[in-house]
Amino acid sequence: MALTQERLKQLLDYNPETGVFTWIAVRRGIGVGRVAGKTCDGYRRIQIDRKLYGAHRLAFLFMNGSLPNSPVDHINVNPLDNRWLNLRIDTNGLNAQNRKAPQTNSKSGLLGASPNARRDLWVAQIKYDGVVHRLGLFKTREEAHAAYIQAKRKHHEFCTI
Repeated sequence: MALTQERLKQLLDYNPETGVFTWIAVRRGIGVGRVAGKTCDGYRRIQIDRKLYGAHRLAFLFMNGSLPNSPVDHINVNPLDNRWLNLRIDTNGLNAQNRKAPQTNSKSGLLGASPNARRDLWVAQIKYDGVVHRLGLFKTREEAHAAYIQAKRKHHEFCTI
């Protein structure tokens, strides 16, 4: 059976200013007023009726009456910050626009900068409107990164850099 807003509100209270869920019903030895859930994979997860839910998704159920079909983005990129003003419905593409750090396999250690070994230079590129746009070749990874950041601020609607 799908979790409803009514069932959620029977069990938990949500403070939109702090993003914290607390139990309002006693459950298996967990007292009223205790913070709900545990951190798992960087997110706060809360078990309800033997099913785990992300607290960020439960915030939408609590506030809007339904679980979102789309991803929920943490605007400040902190997956433990479940304040209502920090959450928004998103798509995977827009969520990726909010990236502030390079992927772990990045060779430059900077967003948007990749080595071009044939020319001993750095290339900057960015994806928007479903297309990868090459921004040019640069002498340093920092110059390539700067070009990427400038383009990111222009073309990524959800950029917070």
